Amino acid sequence: HFEVDGDDFFVDLLFFHIEQLRYVVIELKSTKFDPRDAGQLSFYVALVEDRLRKAQHHPTVGMLLVADKNESVVRYALAGTTQPIAVSRYDLLPAEQAALPAEDALTRAIGLELNKRQK
Repeated sequence: HFEVDGDDFFVDLLFFHIEQLRYVVIELKSTKFDPRDAGQLSFYVALVEDRLRKAQHHPTVGMLLVADKNESVVRYALAGTTQPIAVSRYDLLPAEQAALPAEDALTRAIGLELNKRQK
């Protein structure tokens, strides 16, 4: 959560990479990439840079995960930014597999794998 002059903003995910000594801001979108998404991510990266990053840390990285994207639109949207920002597409589980498999199915699968390894 960030408060900016009375306005509230919530980053979807914020990590700190302990080996690279940098913050990683991740925004999740369930829709196709829109250039406004890049602006929102850039805003969050700037907030983290200003409010959390210390002098010994490397620059903050922004990652935008979207359901779909048009590579040309992404390229134009990021053309003017100097911040390290990436846009990547993710795949959703099929509707018929919206959750983990049933416990008995997992047990069978693990049992089969263990049996293969023991042979």
